Amino acid sequence: MNAFDLQRDAFGRWTLVLADGTRYTPVTAIRAYPVTDPDGGVALMDAEGHELLWIEQLAQLVPAMRAQVMQALTEREFLPVIEKLEGVSSFATPSTWSVVTNRGSTQFLLKGEEDIRRLTGTVLLINDADGVQYMIRDLAGMDKHSRKLLDRFL
Repeated sequence: MNAFDLQRDAFGRWTLVLADGTRYTPVTAIRAYPVTDPDGGVALMDAEGHELLWIEQLAQLVPAMRAQVMQALTEREFLPVIEKLEGVSSFATPSTWSVVTNRGSTQFLLKGEEDIRRLTGTVLLINDADGVQYMIRDLAGMDKHSRKLLDRFL
């Protein structure tokens, strides 16, 4: 499936070129289900929010095109994945969490336990006091220390 091309214009904006030569600039890549199905369902949208192209599965794309779409998605999305909990200031909320994410180490303030949502059996979404969302993709796959800290809040 590559009846389109995704490229950057001279201003760094994403441009969609369809098989018939029609060009759309700027376009935005948006996942339909970023948390539960990160490799499926991507829409390329125009500036007015109209869907121009639907990609059922990223795996359908040739590697070079998949890399372009992934880059466009990464530039738009900010959902750091917590890989490790290094510590918490207190087991009562509010508490400051020190974590390692896929985007580096950071600290954030957890206002209340209700700011931790279980999406599936092993996927958690955590909202910090500033409104930034963090994800834990695989609770069971985390190290023992991290799981022990999280258990105090779940």
